[in-house]
Amino acid sequence: MKKVLLLCICASGFLFLVMIHSGCVDKRPVQPDRAINGIASCLECHTNYKALQELADPDTDPPAEGCGGAAPFIEPFDRVFMGGPGFARFQNSVHGQIGCTACHGGIDNTGDKAKAHSGDFVRSPSTDPRRACGDCHYDIVENFEGSIHQKGWGQKNSVALRLGYDSYDQLPDAVHEGYEQNCATCHADCGSCHVTRPSAGGGGLYKGHDFQRTPDMRDNCVACHSSRGGHAYFGLGAGTNPDVHLTRAGFTCKDCHTQKNVHGDGNIYANRYESALNPACSDCHMDYDDGNAYHEAHKGDFNCHICHAQDYNNCGSCHIGGEGARVPSHLSYKIGMNPIPENRPYRMALLRRTPAAPDSWSVYGVPEAENFNAKTTFNYTTPHNIQKWTTRTRVNQGDTCYANCHVRPDEPENHNRELYLFKSDLEKEWEKSANKDIVVDGRLPKGWE
Repeated sequence: MKKVLLLCICASGFLFLVMIHSGCVDKRPVQPDRAINGIASCLECHTNYKALQELADPDTDPPAEGCGGAAPFIEPFDRVFMGGPGFARFQNSVHGQIGCTACHGGIDNTGDKAKAHSGDFVRSPSTDPRRACGDCHYDIVENFEGSIHQKGWGQKNSVALRLGYDSYDQLPDAVHEGYEQNCATCHADCGSCHVTRPSAGGGGLYKGHDFQRTPDMRDNCVACHSSRGGHAYFGLGAGTNPDVHLTRAGFTCKDCHTQKNVHGDGNIYANRYESALNPACSDCHMDYDDGNAYHEAHKGDFNCHICHAQDYNNCGSCHIGGEGARVPSHLSYKIGMNPIPENRPYRMALLRRTPAAPDSWSVYGVPEAENFNAKTTFNYTTPHNIQKWTTRTRVNQGDTCYANCHVRPDEPENHNRELYLFKSDLEKEWEKSANKDIVVDGRLPKGWE
């Protein structure tokens, strides 16, 4: 597991974040006899920038990495500095009145770093949310402990299933280690949303240890959901536009992803599309098929994104702990058969190419996944890049409504064929076998192929 830093003199709210991505408590000994005259408490140290610079120990591990790439580097002393207007708000808040050692343990009212961080000191209290947050936020903690946002069940279950195990807990220790180092950097605890920057965003206190009731969309949510959610929502891909929900309505993540959706409901779901808490287009667009011939014709066959999404990020064939994604990130768009009919009712769906490959875990002792074909590598997707008018919904004057989406074999190069996932689009034999049930070969209307 990654451990980023070892510094500071006290048990104040700062270190809450530093270990956020590791999911464990750092037990490494603190260097003895590290004290600065005139400092005699947690707050006196963590509001003294010069003292933190002198006491800081350098990072010994590289920054956290995930699908969005390496996290930006933030100096260890900057990550634990409790200064600025945010700290003033924190001091005057309910959390600020609790006292540093109530959450972090250790010993207050000392100028000795080793003593301050001794005993029951915990850098990141919310890695044990029952103890740190449960007394006041019991219901939220109860629901969140098994949530997808904290546990990442969809990803974990996919790894276990492909490697031939019934559950993630049964995986070999080496695979667990590889998962923590390469895949777990974005799974959240309470602090990574409400007190700190996520480790994928560089880690460290966010706004001086002030508790944010609503996480910041850019600094918290998109710090983790960067390569897919944020990249699409803000229209960062070449030739794409920001999502209409941002430009027309000014929506932030919480406008669709409610507190209950994020925190969970206490149930454990094998993947995020199993949850009934997810937002749906029809939550707002309740009359979407009222007088709209296109919606009426396709509402039982297509998910909304087939017509209203733009190109979005894809990657593939990842070598965990090795060379990374051997099919690098690229903008793409593929329609195929719905791979999760048990969770979504559509016959066809928009698909995203995902990183899995048979040898993804070879560095961690699994040369080839024995049950790789148990899951597709093109998965159901719902990109956050919605537009009313896309290359499929906008047609030239005089053209029919299906001019930009139906395959037309009578025209050069089978017009619109590139929109669909055919077997011939798959380069590797293992891709063809894993996705054999979702390619559109033989499944499109007669006359299209």
